[in-house]
Amino acid sequence: MDYEGKGICDSVILIVDDVEMNRVILEEIIKDMGCVPVLAENGVQALEEFKRCNPDLVLTDVSMPEMDGHELCRILKGKAHTRDVPLIFISAFGESEDVVKGFSLGGNDYIVKPFIPEVVQARVKLHLSLHAAAQEISENNRRLQRSVQEQVRQIEQERKNVLYALSHMAAEKSFYTPEHMDRMHKNCRKLAQSMQFSPLFAEHVSDTFIDTVEAAAVLCDIGNIGIPQYILQKESALDEEERKLVQSHTEVGAKLLKDLYVTTDFNDFIQISVDVVNYHHENWDGSGYPEQLKGEKIPLAARIVAVADVYCALTEKRSFREAFSKEEALRIMEEESGKKFHPEIFQIFRKISRQLC
Repeated sequence: MDYEGKGICDSVILIVDDVEMNRVILEEIIKDMGCVPVLAENGVQALEEFKRCNPDLVLTDVSMPEMDGHELCRILKGKAHTRDVPLIFISAFGESEDVVKGFSLGGNDYIVKPFIPEVVQARVKLHLSLHAAAQEISENNRRLQRSVQEQVRQIEQERKNVLYALSHMAAEKSFYTPEHMDRMHKNCRKLAQSMQFSPLFAEHVSDTFIDTVEAAAVLCDIGNIGIPQYILQKESALDEEERKLVQSHTEVGAKLLKDLYVTTDFNDFIQISVDVVNYHHENWDGSGYPEQLKGEKIPLAARIVAVADVYCALTEKRSFREAFSKEEALRIMEEESGKKFHPEIFQIFRKISRQLC
């Protein structure tokens, strides 16, 4: 018979039977197909041979000493790396209960003795072909999934690039120094990393959280894109209407980010970014805006960014004042600890002040 075709010739077939004559007969049938037979006398030997030869299909007797075919099937189908290998039972028993039990354990087919070579070969060829097709489909699915994931990653990165571009525009509009965004994400990262060593925060600050807070920090004032430039750069005091308009940048920015919800992974970044943008002006004592959140009701990412944001703002030149020194900035912020800032977070920030940009 002609068995040319993908996944058939040179396939390794594990033959398990305690009767030598049966093994010899099946060995010859398998060789005639151009496949490679490997022999075992019972389930225990079969498991050892399986590790050695990694077969493409198993032909196993049901009734054998030490370990029968049903137990062998149960073990193979119970492991992730062996469950997909086709297993065909061979037995002199034609009892329906025997057949049903074999299939219930995950067996793929059943051949009754005495062997008819054409039947054995046809069944083996069928299941080798099905197995090869299933593997090809699985590999195609994996390739497709990788391709989709890469496309999604590219889309997400493009969206982030757009956000960062808008954030840069908002920073320029606000008359921030060119180094402002770089200092923001670096200082937020250093603060979040240091918080991992505190029992108060270790459970909540994972490596992934740190990466996301670092990326989200520079977006905190992205809502300034919707605020008139003359107000953002005004050197005199703002009137009440102007002050409310400036404060609205948190909600403007949060709405912009919420409109970008797409995939699950990207949403993790967006959600933390929304928390940062919307709530980094909330105060620990509840006196902030836009919702007057208090204490731990303020998202952790926003509490982290709030500290770094004020520090960067104080140590940078503005249109209405010169930059404060690091020591002066920390002294000013110390007075706001427990009022504007989470006191424990600020103390950690103070301890790492030498590492700050």
